[in-house]
Amino acid sequence: MRLKLDDIPGLKVTIMGLGVHGGGIASARFFASLGAEVCVTDLRSPDVLSASMDALNEYPVHFRLGEHRESDFTGADLVIKNPAVPPSSPYLAMSPRVSSDIGVFLSLTRRPVLAITGTKGKSTTASAVAHVLRGINPLTDLGGNITVSPLSFLLDHIEGSSINEPDAPVVLELSSWQLADCTPKEILNPAVSMITNIMHDHQNRYSSFQEYVDDKRQIYLHQDSSSTALFNYDDPYGEEFSRDCTAKVSFFSSHVLPDNIDGAYLDKSRGSAGFLRKNGIIQQILNIDLKLPGEHNRLNMLAAASMLHAYGVPAKTIRSGLSDFAGIPHRLETVAVINGITCINDSAATMPQAAAAAVNSFPGGVHLIAGGTDKDLDFTGVSEALGKTKGIYLLEGDATPRFRQAANDAGVSYKGPYGSLKEAVDAGLKDAEEGDTLLLSPGCASFGMFKNEFDRGDQFRELIRQRLSRL
Repeated sequence: MRLKLDDIPGLKVTIMGLGVHGGGIASARFFASLGAEVCVTDLRSPDVLSASMDALNEYPVHFRLGEHRESDFTGADLVIKNPAVPPSSPYLAMSPRVSSDIGVFLSLTRRPVLAITGTKGKSTTASAVAHVLRGINPLTDLGGNITVSPLSFLLDHIEGSSINEPDAPVVLELSSWQLADCTPKEILNPAVSMITNIMHDHQNRYSSFQEYVDDKRQIYLHQDSSSTALFNYDDPYGEEFSRDCTAKVSFFSSHVLPDNIDGAYLDKSRGSAGFLRKNGIIQQILNIDLKLPGEHNRLNMLAAASMLHAYGVPAKTIRSGLSDFAGIPHRLETVAVINGITCINDSAATMPQAAAAAVNSFPGGVHLIAGGTDKDLDFTGVSEALGKTKGIYLLEGDATPRFRQAANDAGVSYKGPYGSLKEAVDAGLKDAEEGDTLLLSPGCASFGMFKNEFDRGDQFRELIRQRLSRL
């Protein structure tokens, strides 16, 4: 690979938004390591960003925290935008060249890219795809919205002289914001793309739902006829996306597809095993028995199987690899069993429908911890799931009244709202019985009480482990 970006040494780079998830750190480390002059600017204070700053101690990085200065943007050759920075920022308008860590990676790499977006299921699906591919090629990388910047492993390849391994695939989980930040748009041309589903999300950030949908469709708009795009046949947008696509199209569905539609599907008459039909030939690509709980996760595994098949992985390898996949942290993660009560961390469930799906994943008595910050989301259908619970424990937050209303509509009682996660966990464990499930699946954003959804899940995990240690 020929490294370009103006040959980097001496390049003046401003990182807008250091953040706490690693994207800003990876960008600063990448450019500083290659000899660029790096300025990191963030409106948050050094106290908030201390851990991120410590990660850059070894690098010649200049920090501008608590403020932004025009000169850091007008004088830069390149500005790297954090996805959380709104595109309307006037500082971006005065910058001569704006990109993102995803955009920089795509402009430099020659490795095949498998890209996944969607409202829900993209992290689990992307992780499952990477899990199987790593069994074939250990140099497979996973990055993007899953909190691993692809610049981190691009730098590892450069420094480790393994940059000449262009055949090792890269799986990217991409949010709508990351897709919007890819410039120029043509650099996103994945070998295989996927949109898992489209649901109402992040409406506190977008002026219209259509803007959100348009950002999602960027994942396939610049693919060519040599690549493949995968869409959810059950989703109202699946057919629309397929008509708008120049790549080869295939579908996946939770039901048997019509005879004239090629793609992957779950056959409930055959134990919800997964099958793929192509050119009249049907083969099984997903086993009945999976380690990962939940019907929604079975569809995620089918989507992963569909992507792996499109990339050329044999059906037998797909079946065995996905059967062995146990999931990822913060998504229906089994933390521990306390006195017969299974404690599940599903903190990444930041939408009401995700919390509902989590409740439906466990047939026994569920004690649900939910509530948090409102993102102006749709609570339709949540009451039915809440009605199946044995207990509901609400956390404080401006979305919590909507959970209360959903519980009232279901005719079930609730406790709280609690001012701390510990209070909710203590109450849930006190009420739960042997064979029950204590489920943290908030259905809301985490801001206010927690740094982010990962901090929320980490705190839950630590509280459960503290209780376990006292037994």
